Amino acid sequence: MKKSKFIKSTIILIIGGLITKILGMIVKVCLTNSLSIEGYGLYSLILPTFLLLINISGFGLTTALNVLISTDKYNNKNLIITTIYISFIIEFILFLILLLLSSSIANNLLHNNILKFPILFMSITLPFISVSNIFRSYYFAKERLIPHVITNIIEDIIKLLLIIIILPKINNIENALIFIVLTNILCELSSIIIFFILFPKFKIYKEDLKINFKNIKAIFKISIPTTLSRLIGSITYFLEPIILTFILIKVGYTETYIVREYGIINAYVLPIILLPSFFTNAISQALIPSISKNYINKKYKEVKRKLNQAMTISLILGIIFTIGFMIFSPTLLKFLYNTNEGIKYIYFLAPIFIFHYLEHPLLATLQAINKAKINMNISLINMLIRTIGLAILSSLKIGMYGLLISLILNIVFTTIYARYKIKKLLIN
Repeated sequence: MKKSKFIKSTIILIIGGLITKILGMIVKVCLTNSLSIEGYGLYSLILPTFLLLINISGFGLTTALNVLISTDKYNNKNLIITTIYISFIIEFILFLILLLLSSSIANNLLHNNILKFPILFMSITLPFISVSNIFRSYYFAKERLIPHVITNIIEDIIKLLLIIIILPKINNIENALIFIVLTNILCELSSIIIFFILFPKFKIYKEDLKINFKNIKAIFKISIPTTLSRLIGSITYFLEPIILTFILIKVGYTETYIVREYGIINAYVLPIILLPSFFTNAISQALIPSISKNYINKKYKEVKRKLNQAMTISLILGIIFTIGFMIFSPTLLKFLYNTNEGIKYIYFLAPIFIFHYLEHPLLATLQAINKAKINMNISLINMLIRTIGLAILSSLKIGMYGLLISLILNIVFTTIYARYKIKKLLIN
């Protein structure tokens, strides 16, 4: 029964992931066509800031909810309400910070004044994203995955329609970037409504609305190391365009070259290379509740079996897709984006990205067995490897290959180190 539930969850997430990946690719194609590669390059410059803000506002609360609800030891209603309280406080603080610093981030760090208001408007979207993710984590913990799949599909459809219908009518690039940021409000609001409709009907008592410090302590025990881990990763991603731009300009590359090539990597190359990630994400998401329950009950052999199963599937899919990329990437680029640009980068990245497909189930396992501190340590070491590697390699005048090599070093280290740690933890 448990085996079939895990397989069923994985299949649901893979089917849903396939649909959303296709829709996501269409969204990116339409976005690239509407903005131009230079416009998408500017969007790529602010995207790390957006992801950093999302991770700070999320504060690892969804991960904590997923793990705690899976154990069936807590008042779920109070857990959900408490996390909403915490997230709203964090988001209000972030709004005030962006009000003061958005201009400095745009001018002094990203060297482009038109990015000021797109960065400021990110703060408005954060409460919607947080509440949507809180509901989503509840359904994951209960292994009810249909609502997650439905909302993802609807979000992408709404975003696609907004990009197709409205974005081409916006001529100003600054307004276009603000519009793209604000589309997240409608997308997340649609998810919140669907989650709320499908949510179990139960009464909420006064005790559920009160702040429960025992629950807060349990949440923070998981969320703080998880947040630090994600924060470290987000800061690394946030620093990436800043370091890259600063050093490449210093060694003689033009701003036009940097924006264009960075746009090619983010608009064309990485979306194609990351295509198989919806499979590995689906496997990893289905893995968390199952491994969490088995680990709590000290069924370590079952944990190892589930992980090995996930790793094997991820490896097979990774090899198949890598071979496909090496053969068909020119056709894919032409079909999706009507361009040949980025082929050399795909050939360079594809063979090593097999490690990336193995990385997801390993990190999900560490999360499921409540070893967020290990994930945090991995992120901290990765930050040093990627940031120092990017700085050194970019100064060697090898263009964007400094960025790609630092990314490869990051992925290889994470996969090998996470596997070593899990093997050590499950030795009994």
